[in-house]
Amino acid sequence: MEGPWRHNPWYSFLRPYVDACTRLSFRHVCVKGLENIPEDAAVIIAPNHCGTLMDALVVLRSRRGPTVFGARADIFENKTVASILRFLRILPMVRRRDGIRKVLRNYETIDQVTDVLSNGVPFCMFAEGTHRTMHSTLPINKGVFRIAIAAHNALGGVKDVVIVPAGIEYGDYFHFRTWSRLRYGKPINVSKTLRENPGLSEPELFALLRTKLVSAIRSRIVWFPDDELYHQNWQEFEGRFSAMKGYDSSAYRLDGLPRRRSLRLALAVLTSPFFAVSAVLTAPMWGLAEWLCSKKVKDRAFRNTARYGVKLIGTILFGIIWAAVLFCCLPWWAALAGVLYFLASYSIFYDWLNLIRL
Repeated sequence: MEGPWRHNPWYSFLRPYVDACTRLSFRHVCVKGLENIPEDAAVIIAPNHCGTLMDALVVLRSRRGPTVFGARADIFENKTVASILRFLRILPMVRRRDGIRKVLRNYETIDQVTDVLSNGVPFCMFAEGTHRTMHSTLPINKGVFRIAIAAHNALGGVKDVVIVPAGIEYGDYFHFRTWSRLRYGKPINVSKTLRENPGLSEPELFALLRTKLVSAIRSRIVWFPDDELYHQNWQEFEGRFSAMKGYDSSAYRLDGLPRRRSLRLALAVLTSPFFAVSAVLTAPMWGLAEWLCSKKVKDRAFRNTARYGVKLIGTILFGIIWAAVLFCCLPWWAALAGVLYFLASYSIFYDWLNLIRL
């Protein structure tokens, strides 16, 4: 099978559009710490996992170069879906809960990941194994360390293997067009750790690397222990954030938008004509997105992914229809303006909803 790191002209052609849709899924996008990703090492990126597919899209967009991802293996069971995922440079990762026999398939994936890393392409793995919409972290699985050590052994000292921790945050886990922040931390040099600790057993080595990775991820996000005081601690943080900003209790979620209710209501009234036009133009898209979210997507965490998917596909399909209608009925300059407004109207629709959400 051809390595997922190899150049694919169709992938390269579609990548800018996918990145643009990712950018337009948020009002604000912040990426920090790109200088922490070394160019002379085999890089494994290990972010927290709080936003389903959006996490991978945010990581992908943060860099111009290619990135290969790992995803849970059960979504590869359908051959058609598996072909699409491999085209998108996503490799299957079997979790222990899937059964010991299936876990053995990870050795094939590890070989592919090693091939990816040896060719200078980063591999991104969500080491928690599953997503959770909380300002906390789940236990880190051993898989990321097994892959790092296997890559170190396979590369034979040609280059060091490092794990780059990353923290992902969103203004809201369930509302579209809020904001995203991605912060890369200092790399954890796995090869150096192995050289400096030759006498450590595998469990001891895993424990050492896990401590470093967990600490690094938590330092890049707003993190609270997942215990009986979690919700109380989060509410207290929101209160401190609001007091610091001088606005109401929704300040964290609406960071970057006016927070005073009177100002938000005034802006909502002033922009309501633009909202009305946007709602009409993109009714098939947002209508389909919200129908999917309410009827088909039971896990609320996947709803922004559904909205993104509708935007990704719907912008092309309905954009072609609107362009044909406008260029047939209007002068070219007016039709072009109408098409550009249509391309922005989906975002305007959700921006307005966020503006009036008190």
